[in-house]
Amino acid sequence: MTQSLPFTIPLAAELAAVALGAVQGALFAGAFTERRIDALGAVLVGVGLALGGSVLRDLLLGEAPVVIRGQWYVLVAVVAAFLGMSLQRLFARLDRIILPLDALTIGLFGAIGTSKALSLEVPAVPAVVVGAIAAVGGSMLRDLMLNLPVALLHVGSLYAVAAAAGAAFLVSLVAVGVTVPDAAIAGVALTTATRLLAVRFGWSFPEQQALAVRRRGSPSPG
Repeated sequence: MTQSLPFTIPLAAELAAVALGAVQGALFAGAFTERRIDALGAVLVGVGLALGGSVLRDLLLGEAPVVIRGQWYVLVAVVAAFLGMSLQRLFARLDRIILPLDALTIGLFGAIGTSKALSLEVPAVPAVVVGAIAAVGGSMLRDLMLNLPVALLHVGSLYAVAAAAGAAFLVSLVAVGVTVPDAAIAGVALTTATRLLAVRFGWSFPEQQALAVRRRGSPSPG
């Protein structure tokens, strides 16, 4: 049974996650040199990634989105996205930066989402679901904005698995008495490591195969 948590997420921690997500999103958009994505488009992608998961999290928890009620979220996301857009010129190989940032971003948003759910006394399993959705929501919005296959649904990504693993680990640690900040750090570490190792070693679930459904009255094969 999850303990009652007199805990609120520090504003600095959530703004740091927003900034990191915005930088990663803008870098990701800027990597598509074959597409005509202008500066405003890259910034909007960064803002969408940075704020999308938080909006989904708060809607699931029945609260007004904090990114709308707080005065700093949108501003930090826009400034960080502009920074990310400018950084793309400083690095020759963006893939080496984007993947670790992406993994860390989903870890941070997952831990924040799970912690907030627990602080509102949401039961353990729904808290894991909220955390996982908060983790991948921004990335899903990013892919939709760029008209890409959604990473969460793409074979081999393990996005949802990494996010859910980190959220479940956080909940489990809190249930045995670990403090929320320490459990959150462990959850971020597990999500980030799972995502990076999945890419490094090609871990994935088998691709789904279409089921052959025989129509009523049709002859048997052979």
